[in-house]
Amino acid sequence: MTPSVETGTALLDGIRVLDLTNVLAGPYAGYQLALQGADVIKIEMPGAGDLARRLGADRSLGDDLLGASFLAQNAGKRSLTLNLKDPAGRDALLRAVRDADVLVENFRPGVMDRLGVGWEVLRKENPALIYCAISGFGQTGPMRGRPAYDQIVQGLSGMMSVTGTAEVTPLRSGFPVADTLGGMAAAYAVAAALVRRGRTGQGALLDVSMLEAALTAMGWVTSNYLITGRTPEPMGNENFTAAPSGTFRTADGHLNIAANRQQQFATLCRLIGRPELLDDPRYGHPADRKTHRDELRAEIETGLVLRTAEEWEEVLSDAGVPAARVLTVPDALGLEQLAVRHFVSKLPFPDGRDRMLDVLGSPVQVDGAPIGPAFPPPLLGEHTDAVLAELGYVQEEIEQLKERGAV
Repeated sequence: MTPSVETGTALLDGIRVLDLTNVLAGPYAGYQLALQGADVIKIEMPGAGDLARRLGADRSLGDDLLGASFLAQNAGKRSLTLNLKDPAGRDALLRAVRDADVLVENFRPGVMDRLGVGWEVLRKENPALIYCAISGFGQTGPMRGRPAYDQIVQGLSGMMSVTGTAEVTPLRSGFPVADTLGGMAAAYAVAAALVRRGRTGQGALLDVSMLEAALTAMGWVTSNYLITGRTPEPMGNENFTAAPSGTFRTADGHLNIAANRQQQFATLCRLIGRPELLDDPRYGHPADRKTHRDELRAEIETGLVLRTAEEWEEVLSDAGVPAARVLTVPDALGLEQLAVRHFVSKLPFPDGRDRMLDVLGSPVQVDGAPIGPAFPPPLLGEHTDAVLAELGYVQEEIEQLKERGAV
């Protein structure tokens, strides 16, 4: 099992989070908080749970409510099942809120209010509560009520219009980037709100828009348009800010090179055996290299095809030219760099089956220590009795809640 920050030194040790989220953006946010030591209680619908429990490449895992999509984002959390449509289930949530620090939800705007547990109700129970609502477009505005999944946001944000080439655009990213960005923005906002509350005791209502998170993350693509008025265009594997900066063919595969500085360009030309490119007027100035990027690519590849991508990666990197192979996901996860940093955690499988579960840890190390989840993802309702007991319910009351379907 991957080492984790010891109890007492974890950044969010002692913070309790109620995680009422589904699928990816919300669960990803909750997972980042759990990795930093928060006690994250995942509140799920009895009998059904998070939709992600049924999603993933292995159908049999989904049938067991342990879908790969769920397992990836919910380690280190405890599962409490509550039926919020039942008054007793709502009462249990209100009781949990009184002792909680954070509540995260990613329902469509208005759903929590209709259930009787919206922000105005919850803040009366706990004025110091940090309430984080993640949605496709935010809690206000004409689009607030629309359903949104990752692909919807990728398209609306303009991401798909700048991905691929002119021949194949629009093209979605190969992973749910908008969900992930929304979840990361939420986790960051919660951490910031906790800092303010530590100073003032004041709770917070956090309204996270996946659309806005996506646009923010597009960085220079959006800022170039806002500042210069230039409409971004798809450029495939090219970097529009510099050349040579993109993906190049070698003897056996593809190599990314980002020789953005003049010294890096000079070193690249020398190492590939093409020093004469430095004297070519088409490539003398960085702006000229961008204008003639296609011709420059062809010239550079005549040198690169003499060695393998792995060889060039080592040669160029050692000389200070940013370069790396284009890897498959399995190859990337197999990098020694990740193994040395204990980035992938090995956990017992939740239902005790004879296999280990690999999940990603935190990309952040704290005080020199890697951070992984403290325990496996939960079975549906696995911690219901324990959490209710912590809230003050006696066993007889818990059994009554079960009988009426409230938990």
